Amino acid sequence: MKGEVAAIVAACLWAVASAIYSRLGERIPALQINLIKGIVSIILFVVTILWRNELFTNIPIFPFWLLLLSGAIGIGLGDTAFLSAMNTLGTRRALLMQTLSPPITAILALIFLGENLKIIAWFGIVLTVIGVAWVVTERTTQSNDDILDEFQQRTRINLRKGIILGLVAAFANAIGAVFSRVALSSEDISISPLWAALLRLSAGVIVLFPWLYLQARNSQNRTTLTTPYWKSPRILAIVFFAVFCGTYLGIWLQQVAIKFTAVGIASTLLQTSPIFIIPIAIGMGERVSPRAILGVLTSLVGIVVLFYLG
Repeated sequence: MKGEVAAIVAACLWAVASAIYSRLGERIPALQINLIKGIVSIILFVVTILWRNELFTNIPIFPFWLLLLSGAIGIGLGDTAFLSAMNTLGTRRALLMQTLSPPITAILALIFLGENLKIIAWFGIVLTVIGVAWVVTERTTQSNDDILDEFQQRTRINLRKGIILGLVAAFANAIGAVFSRVALSSEDISISPLWAALLRLSAGVIVLFPWLYLQARNSQNRTTLTTPYWKSPRILAIVFFAVFCGTYLGIWLQQVAIKFTAVGIASTLLQTSPIFIIPIAIGMGERVSPRAILGVLTSLVGIVVLFYLG
């Protein structure tokens, strides 16, 4: 169950990082956040590869390009679309739309990889997704998301744009996961999840540069990359912590999960981040409704099914 454990730990780390990114996203454009976290993570991965003496590795051409394409779609496009969806829809709705990613991934894996999951595994996926959806649709009267929702209603933000961004993120993450699975599941070669994460991140960052250039060119404000927020040591420390947990460790563990378990199961477990926010909220003294707790328990039952029966 190495892959399943890696997916759960990654989801926990992403829960922490997502909370930080959602706050930063209120002041810093999503494209900038995605670019900076990608660059910092690449540096961390290179240092780790040098430390582990894995600099020279033999990766065949086909898996190499598959991993790059996986990163360009899943990280470059998918993560940017998700961060933009959080700014437009709010964290709760954006996470809800991400629950579409596991079934999409499982269906794509069935069609293109022949990964035919057991009936009980599909049951576990459905239970987990329902539980996560139940948690992220929970409303509390004093939550930041409700405040953001009220602000969005007052300013009439285009929800259609946010829904489209959420769908793009879900499909991009699913396609990226399937491509990564193809590259990592070959019986003839063994690609390190560390190298897979580095290649995916590198491609994800590369595709952001022309996107960022076009955004700056079309904007009246040409100081896109020199925003004063990045001059604050406090913000830099917060970003580094989120990058270390959510991007560096999270994506590394994601590749471990995809390598060692069926991609449909891995994708489902990787999307359980919202349920880890509940115990954090309880620990901080926040009131959690019975509905949210029931959603967590439903997801936990689905996770148990995937671990022991799927």
